[in-house]
Amino acid sequence: MRRILRVVNILIAIACVVAAIGFYWIFYRALPKTSGSLTTFVTQQVAVSRDDLGIPHIKAKTLEDALFVQGYVTAEDRMFQMDAMRRLAAGDLSDIFGAVTLDADRESRKMELRRAAEQIYAVLPSADKAAMAAYARGVNAYIEAHHGAYGGSYGFEFAALRYDPRPWGVTDSILCGLNMYRSLTNLWKLKIERQQMLGTGEPNLVNYLFTGPSGPPLQGSNAWTVSGAHSADGKPLLSNDMHLEYSLPGVWHAVQLEAPGMNVAGVALPGLPGVIAGHNDRIAWGLTNLGFDVQDIYAEKMDVRTGRYVFAGKLEQARLDREVISVKGRAPEELQLWVTRHGPVLEQAASRALSLRWTVYEPGLFQYVFLDLDRARNWEEFQHALSRYGGPSQNFVYADVDGHIGYHAAGKLPIRRFSVNAASVLDGSTGQNEWDGYIPFDELPQRFDPPEGMIASANANPFPADYPYAVSGNFAPPDRMVQILNLLRSAGGKLKPRDMLRIQKDVYSAFHAYLAHRVVEAYDKRGAVTGSLNDAIGLLRGWDGQMDKDHAAPLIVVLVFEHLRKAVAERASAGGGSVYDAAISPAVVERLLREQPADWFPDYNALLLHAFADGMEQGQRLQGTNPKGWKWGKSLYLEIRNPVAGQLPVVGSWFNIGPLPLSGGSTTVKQTTGRLGPSERMNFSTANWDDSLWNLAVGESGHRASPHYRDQFEAWYYGDSFPMPFRNAETGSQLKFIPASR
Repeated sequence: MRRILRVVNILIAIACVVAAIGFYWIFYRALPKTSGSLTTFVTQQVAVSRDDLGIPHIKAKTLEDALFVQGYVTAEDRMFQMDAMRRLAAGDLSDIFGAVTLDADRESRKMELRRAAEQIYAVLPSADKAAMAAYARGVNAYIEAHHGAYGGSYGFEFAALRYDPRPWGVTDSILCGLNMYRSLTNLWKLKIERQQMLGTGEPNLVNYLFTGPSGPPLQGSNAWTVSGAHSADGKPLLSNDMHLEYSLPGVWHAVQLEAPGMNVAGVALPGLPGVIAGHNDRIAWGLTNLGFDVQDIYAEKMDVRTGRYVFAGKLEQARLDREVISVKGRAPEELQLWVTRHGPVLEQAASRALSLRWTVYEPGLFQYVFLDLDRARNWEEFQHALSRYGGPSQNFVYADVDGHIGYHAAGKLPIRRFSVNAASVLDGSTGQNEWDGYIPFDELPQRFDPPEGMIASANANPFPADYPYAVSGNFAPPDRMVQILNLLRSAGGKLKPRDMLRIQKDVYSAFHAYLAHRVVEAYDKRGAVTGSLNDAIGLLRGWDGQMDKDHAAPLIVVLVFEHLRKAVAERASAGGGSVYDAAISPAVVERLLREQPADWFPDYNALLLHAFADGMEQGQRLQGTNPKGWKWGKSLYLEIRNPVAGQLPVVGSWFNIGPLPLSGGSTTVKQTTGRLGPSERMNFSTANWDDSLWNLAVGESGHRASPHYRDQFEAWYYGDSFPMPFRNAETGSQLKFIPASR
């Protein structure tokens, strides 16, 4: 027996040693070097200090070296994420994942994002090319230094999928930008669905559903600023929390870049140089998605066998592009794609094809302005940089150390010669549905030092009713923006960064509070009813509009809204209930309930009570018969999965986050859904930059063995934050990049 136990113990010891070696080889070797020196292709010595959150603070003597090192350290933290983003945009995921990602690859190939990236590169201004090339050289220096069979020391994902990343190019950086561009502007599928609603419904009612105007819900964000009249220190404050899809690692990589003429800190998009949103030593800025519609779908009169189609009474020949998708474990797949004067054909039948016009395809439109923003010293320089910004269209909110605050919408927005509400799919054959250039930058919505001393943006429509150009887009109801301004006004004029943080985590929903009131009102008019309906009404009657995860009322009213929205859409178009999910739908439903137009419903109280009954039935199926025991957080919960390791049996949960209950909703300042939420929070003090606060949603690193894989998540989840070191970044270690020639 002793001999058996001894053998077992030896085997256990060997297994532990093997496991430790495996952990080191796959996980620990991938962690970034944070001290000592590294000889590489910089022109002069560069110092990189990492703070307590693992955020790199890069100090260089030339801009080129700063961007080179940014590329290197970003690749250290996020190489797999960067590779996956360029593959997603290019339609190359199936090369490493197999047939499971073919649909995503087909869509990217049909949208011709790789070809668009190549065309953008060909006409990219030389300064933009040089900046991206410096960044790409840094990424490639990292790739070369860590090269090895099946993942080298890049990290677990490369080892698990058994491949090494190919060299990085400027077009790969452009692809990363286009990936974000697509997620913020992609409305074409919903245009087709809206066209189907128009075909089966009453056009005036269908168009009413999209008044605002609006499109489907994409991404949302908050950004606001106040003048010194409202702050405790007499200088402007600026806040920004961009709401994007949850991911592991997160969307943003935090960084500080210091070089001659530039000292900037904020969040960067992995794969792209510079800082997207943040502050330098003079100005701060934040972004929210403008949501202006920059895509049109055209029905082409086309012979898909030959590619000949009609335009303005003449026949034209479409270009035929061939795409080959490499698929791991099976033969490649070939696509043949027609491209008309409007753009690539996304769907086709025998004599009809649907083509996409998108600002991404417009020659010379894409210019990379963020390095100019990073170095801007005042409002004039900031505006000058924005004037050449192509997109995705954004709301830029601004503050500076001189006490000024401002706002400017930016991006190339098409001037349409047709009514944007007339149709969702346009006739491409007439020549009458074309664009007439772009709205001039100086005519885009803008404000500077408004008398009230407050500016807020939360994806609401910023265009005035008498705007001279046709407006269409993915605009949110104004609820979040109104609540932000109300909270700022009620603060008493002594705001500090932590006060701004408290506003970012506000979960009051004016819309859902109104809807709860209307349901109670309709119920009371009907007369008392016993049972669970009475209990639910009691919960709604005493509810304060807070979308708290531990309360039942938010779930009740959300279920009512879902059934109400479906009923409204079905009234406009049979079958539309399963399609209609526009961002503006809460405002549309509220308008209907307030105005009660007779051509929609004969009895709005009956409509509300029917939606209430259906919602209660659904809630009972989800969380039991007694609504007093329901919790909103059981239906609104957060689960973030690592795209590779998170799928593993048993150990996968070690890589993932959640499930965890969430407070908030789609109409609260803290905009949260099961798909998206705040991707970062930043609160800047122009009086003293080191008083600023920031945090990412998860952490700085994409490596599970890193202490910075998810070290910011708890603060994010509970609405806390961290100091944002700028002039005196406290660090425990420093890595020096040494020129290879020395």
